[in-house]
Amino acid sequence: MKNLAKMILCGSAALMVAGCDAPEKESAANDFKYTIDSFADLKVMRYRIPGWENLSLQQKEYAFHLAEAAKYGRDILWDQNCKDNLRVRHALEAILENSSIDTKTPEYQDFLVYAKRVFFSNGIHHHYAEDKIFPACDKAYFASLLDAAGVAGAAELLDIIYNPAVWPQRRSTETSGDLVKLSAVNFYENVTREEVENYYAGIVDPTDPEPISWGLNTKVVKDAKGKIVELPWKIGGLYSPALEKICEELGKAREVAENDIQKRALGILIEYYKTGDLHKWDEFNIEWVKDTIGTVDFINGFIEDYNDPLGRKASWEGYVNIKDFEASKRTEILSANAQWFEDNSPVDPRFKKATVKGVSAKVINAVCLSGDSYPSTPIGINLPNADWIRKEHGSKSVTIANITHTYDYAAQELPTSTLKEFAYDKKEIELAKKWGTVADEIHTDLHECLGHASGQLLPGVSSTAMGEYASALEEARADLFGLYYTADPKMVELGIMPDPEAYKAEYANYIRNGLMVQFTRVELGRPNTEAHMQNRKLVAEWCYEKGAKDKVIVKKVKNGKTYFIVKDYVKLRALFAELLAEIQRIKSEGDYEAGKALIETYAVHIDPELHKEVKARYEALNLKPYGGFVNPEIQPVYAADGTITDYVPVYTDDYLGQMLLYGKKYGTL
Repeated sequence: MKNLAKMILCGSAALMVAGCDAPEKESAANDFKYTIDSFADLKVMRYRIPGWENLSLQQKEYAFHLAEAAKYGRDILWDQNCKDNLRVRHALEAILENSSIDTKTPEYQDFLVYAKRVFFSNGIHHHYAEDKIFPACDKAYFASLLDAAGVAGAAELLDIIYNPAVWPQRRSTETSGDLVKLSAVNFYENVTREEVENYYAGIVDPTDPEPISWGLNTKVVKDAKGKIVELPWKIGGLYSPALEKICEELGKAREVAENDIQKRALGILIEYYKTGDLHKWDEFNIEWVKDTIGTVDFINGFIEDYNDPLGRKASWEGYVNIKDFEASKRTEILSANAQWFEDNSPVDPRFKKATVKGVSAKVINAVCLSGDSYPSTPIGINLPNADWIRKEHGSKSVTIANITHTYDYAAQELPTSTLKEFAYDKKEIELAKKWGTVADEIHTDLHECLGHASGQLLPGVSSTAMGEYASALEEARADLFGLYYTADPKMVELGIMPDPEAYKAEYANYIRNGLMVQFTRVELGRPNTEAHMQNRKLVAEWCYEKGAKDKVIVKKVKNGKTYFIVKDYVKLRALFAELLAEIQRIKSEGDYEAGKALIETYAVHIDPELHKEVKARYEALNLKPYGGFVNPEIQPVYAADGTITDYVPVYTDDYLGQMLLYGKKYGTL
């Protein structure tokens, strides 16, 4: 499978930050309110763009057009998540914009929560758990809303919305049955898993040292004659109206790019969208990796394959950011020492890169989130995903500072925290307060900057060898790399870790989260299915079991409440090293059965009694386990003669308003 470069911590970051009392980075008297909406299991925040005022007019214009290009891809993701999503969204928009409907009734408020949840998830399935979302209002009332709004096809829409047998999961996690047929994602139609796998087995050359990402930008269907074919996502193909608008804005951005590398990269990206040629996608990524000098950067394309049950098809994603020069000093030190970390990794020398090339890392501030990064967003990214490009040309790693800090600021607005509820004693709480935030940021840096960039596949091993388990295994590998080195004396020597004991805060938090706290986001009776949550459970549970004899991690019950406490940090680090070596071996050798065994043994099943307890304790705190964001609106400032003299961010506090605005302004499909 791919090098899963995206560390999606939108939900867990909220838990981790709420679990560590937020640092006083900003005065409590500041009247900028970060949390602007709250409903169901979600909260919506807004973020600022530090450093925007320091950009030149040309840089602001460049960022503006990149952001417009990103937002024009929104409809693509909705359609990819489920072919009925856009129909449902358009119906919701029609109801919300109908002024004749009485909005004061309890039934309407239930409808409103459903609409907000669907907008947040870019479709009718939960953005993290992937199960179908159902309205709390009854079907007859919903039918009356559709009728009042003049929405056609109400009977079919109501069946899509209310019938639990219609699209039950976005990406199926069933252990039996056909994952392709059971998944709602719109990547396949009228084909089985076996047919898809046989199709790609017939066209992929496993000996190709520079393979394209086969199937990344296509839908697989049967044609009229029953033949398996791919329908490309390109101009003139599927999603053409959206891609045309994206390319129009990318062309405008190209005219005001900061340097020639950016201009070349944008030109290649536009050509890729026109042709659908995956060789062009690789060419773009190679050029994009070279740009380490620009202040403004972006992500735009079909990138991550988390949502595909077979790990081939990529969801559309857009991201625009600017470099935080001061904060980037830390990640630049990591990049400069990448070879040392690779050489001293506790994995078999056969699986190490002899020469680590082009690992660039920086801290950024988000300007615009879109597609698979909106409203829920990562706090760290490492791209590109192709193993051979990473090995031969390098990669870019980023930590997204203003998103992480917004979680901190929003936590200051809360009266309670998960730390005080789930940490065992005052000593553990004080450790987290002192070092939790900085240690977590450093772990993220290591995960993204070096973890995903480390290791190599043996010759002949396919990047898709891990199948449906690849996502969780890759995230576990990167997490373990970061955990192992967080405690290394080299981190203090380099001036990155402020104290030799600071890593303990991250170790304690990671185990606490992996064994308990993260399950607040899973419905009772449901398995643990999301890749990043599986990763954390795998690591924590494996270490808990393997360290039982030496009491590395102990379970205690106090006043009827369960706690997990790290007793031996040195031995825990050794366990992280052991598991890292094994997961790297599994990936490098393409050992599917061993990877499957790890996931199914340690990552999926949640103890029902512990789950019930954790949910009850968390609900008593009245916190929301998931967080997402609205974008600042970047608006041109015009002079009297019509020329643009500036671009300024306007910080909206209307979540639903932005969703409706995007539907009108950027709707293309």
